[in-house]
Amino acid sequence: MFKAFVLFVLQIQAKRYLARHQMRLVVVTGSVGKTSTKLAIAAVLGEKYRVRSQMGNYNVDVTVPLVIFDLPLPEHLKNPFSWLGLLLKTESLIHQKNQPVDVIVLELGTDKPGDVSAFGKYLSPDIAVVTAVAAEHMEFFKTMDAVAQEELSVAAYSKLTIINRDDIDENYAKYAYTENIDTYGSGTAEYRFLIEESAPDKPFLGTFIAPEYGELKVVLNLVGEHNAKAAVAAGAVAAKFGLSSEEVVSGMAKIVPAPGRMQMLPGLEHSTIIDDTYNSSPISAIAALQTLYLFQSPQHIAILGSMNELGEMSAQLHEQVGHACDGSLLDWVVTIGDEAEKYLAPAARAKGCPVKSFHSPYEAGAFVRATMHPRAVILVKGSQNGVFAEEAVKLLLHNVKDELRLVRQSPEWLQKKTAQFSAF
Repeated sequence: MFKAFVLFVLQIQAKRYLARHQMRLVVVTGSVGKTSTKLAIAAVLGEKYRVRSQMGNYNVDVTVPLVIFDLPLPEHLKNPFSWLGLLLKTESLIHQKNQPVDVIVLELGTDKPGDVSAFGKYLSPDIAVVTAVAAEHMEFFKTMDAVAQEELSVAAYSKLTIINRDDIDENYAKYAYTENIDTYGSGTAEYRFLIEESAPDKPFLGTFIAPEYGELKVVLNLVGEHNAKAAVAAGAVAAKFGLSSEEVVSGMAKIVPAPGRMQMLPGLEHSTIIDDTYNSSPISAIAALQTLYLFQSPQHIAILGSMNELGEMSAQLHEQVGHACDGSLLDWVVTIGDEAEKYLAPAARAKGCPVKSFHSPYEAGAFVRATMHPRAVILVKGSQNGVFAEEAVKLLLHNVKDELRLVRQSPEWLQKKTAQFSAF
């Protein structure tokens, strides 16, 4: 009851705050790529506007209003007085005289049907970006149609919706409930990026195409062609917000990977680590593998963790990732977790890959450390609970200081990992 009361008050306050200070609002939903897209949009819009966003994935019912107010969660989450103090603080922020920012960029997450549509109770975004419709939380959604309906429900309360044409099947358009839609991606999308020159360890050189600008030559400091889509989404939002072509080009060059999202790190033996450990899904895992294959290296290793919350589709989707493992291009596939061992590993073996399975990231990291060759390229991809593949990365880093660049390194997270893997 108390949580419901706090949430109700926060939502009312957030709505009043946005209206009083006339701040423009951009929201990002989708099955994968939300955080990278959110940060890309914030980087580009920052060339012209004062922008507020959040580095982490504060994307659930209680945390989204706090991002709007630029406030952290209370230190003592179970203490009612901490929450009452926070509500007094948010009320005071509503009445401040100066407009603090021009644009707020939010990430909206979902764990079950109805979560995304619930944000419409108090949010009226100028633009909503939908990054993908892919398998997620399938124990609750059951079908891909249900996922599509959930993610695209944001269009019902947004003035304009921009959807990723590459990763959202056109058959799902019926769930957008609006005709005010633009598209981004490749091919025939209104906003698209043509890669002219790329190497996995160098910036993309290419052309951003938009109705407002025509063709713009841009540089993207990102790894993986699939990550260029976040920059295209940012360019589309920037065009709608009236940025000049010079501002778009400059802003796109400043987009960098978020921690745990295709981040390049130097490893032992002059190796290269592709740290993609924040989360994993079939669409992102396969895209990450495709990027790994592009590297010129004497040894390619993929550490792949179980993908969580896939419900009855878990076996099929893990096998799908296993089938994407190419024995002619991979020297080792190393799995972490039960589902990856049970379903992904056999599929990878069937594709000709040497496979080794472990139940903890520490065991997986130790195995790779013992078997890696000089100048190897190592992809590390995983989810959180039961996997925590970022802990495998620690054993492979050239510089221990780079541990600070990994995801989930707070004392609370480290304590949880220790407890979870103490038996191994």
